[in-house]
Amino acid sequence: METSLPNHSPRLAGAERDQLATPADVAAHLGVPVKSLYQWKYRGIGPSVHKVGRHLRYRWREVDAWLDAQTSYDLTA
Repeated sequence: METSLPNHSPRLAGAERDQLATPADVAAHLGVPVKSLYQWKYRGIGPSVHKVGRHLRYRWREVDAWLDAQTSYDLTA
């Protein structure tokens, strides 16, 4: 029985968003260099990151929650 690997697109929707994301996926989604994610991890200011073996992975819901928390401007003024 053959199994297929999930599509690792930075703009996933629905159930596919439950997949873990690589730093490259998150960087593409946020429009920042991967190096920024590593710096944010080191400084403790970025989205939550998890180690899977020796690899870093992100949960999309945590990335979205972190991104929502970054909104500090009142755009209605």
